[in-house]
Order: sequence, then structure tokens, then C-alpha cells
Amino acid sequence: PVIAIGNPYGLVGSLTTGVVSALGRSITEEDFAGGYAIANIIQTSTPINPGNSGGPLLNAVGKVVGVTTAIVSESQGLGFAVPSNTILREISSLINSGTYEGHSYLGVSGQDMSYNVAQEIGTSVTHGWRIVAVTSGGPSEGILNTGDIIIALNANPIRNNDDLASYLEEKTLPGQRLVLTVVRGSSTTDVSVILETRPPPPI
Repeated sequence: PVIAIGNPYGLVGSLTTGVVSALGRSITEEDFAGGYAIANIIQTSTPINPGNSGGPLLNAVGKVVGVTTAIVSESQGLGFAVPSNTILREISSLINSGTYEGHSYLGVSGQDMSYNVAQEIGTSVTHGWRIVAVTSGGPSEGILNTGDIIIALNANPIRNNDDLASYLEEKTLPGQRLVLTVVRGSSTTDVSVILETRPPPPI
């Protein structure tokens, strides 16, 4: 079980309970505020309402395991929390400078592969992450192509966007060289991209 503490609808010091429904999710900020994927998120059934976000998510022994961040509108029992290890990695920079410059940026957008997507585009690849756009002027321009299917990062298998976003967030830093294994047409190849610092989300 997990416990969320906050002030939903101005009700100070309210406590709600639930369970951890899943780990390693990624959600896109544009679903809530407009921007980039938030990686390695905790999914919980704990009720999260306006006034709850930003409060602690605790386990049964009172240890803070995350900070509540969002609930999908018009849903019941579908909330999210940023895990404590992510907060600890970023908090010093946020306190000292108000920003965190450690988010790596690949400069592509895409979609998860599935059996249906594979059938639509005529490939046998049913896992991975298919690139649908490469950002002009970004780190991947001229290296990755629309239609490439990313199946590994630094030899670590990538099944979907959750895997890709979590690996970039947890295992890389701006300025590092990232080796991507991609399916391009009928062949598989390795390409290298120097990651950049993620730009601010559009206003």
C-alpha cells in the first residue's frame, strides 16, 4: 500500500491510500502542462486531486517513495508520482539555480511498435520505437531518419517509449555519445548521436 498526503480542494492534511499499480511508466507533459516525457513514473491507484499534487507518496512504513504529480482527467484510480531517486538526483540543482540541465535530448518523436503498426508499415518488427519526425537542428538530424525503428540503446533492448525515456533519463547525460541500434528498411545498423541538453518546453 501507498499513502498520499496533501490538500485536495483545500482540505488541509488529507490522507488517501492506494496501491502501486505499475512502475517505469512514462507520461508526456503535454497531457498535463505541455512539453516532454516524464520518465520512470510510479503509477498508483491512490486518489490524487487538485491540491494533492506535489505532496509526498509514502509506503507502509512511512518512507517517502515519490512526489505526486498528476492524475489523468476524468479517470478513477489513475495517478502518477515522480520517484524519490529522480527527485534526489535533481533537487540540488533546482535549489541552487532553479533549473536542472541533466535531461538528455535526442531530438526525435515517434510511436511504439506493435503488431498492428508493423502490419500497417509492412515490417516484421513488432517491438521498439519508430521515429516519425526528426527535429530540425537537433542532435539526431542527418543521423536518424523518419521510419527508423530504435530497438536498442547502448546494447540495451528498447521495447517501447517507456524503455527509451527511462534509459535516457536514468542512464545518460547531455554531451554523451549514445549508440542506437535501429532497423532501417530491411537492415539493422548502429548509429551514434551526441546527446544535447533538453531545451525548455514551448510556452
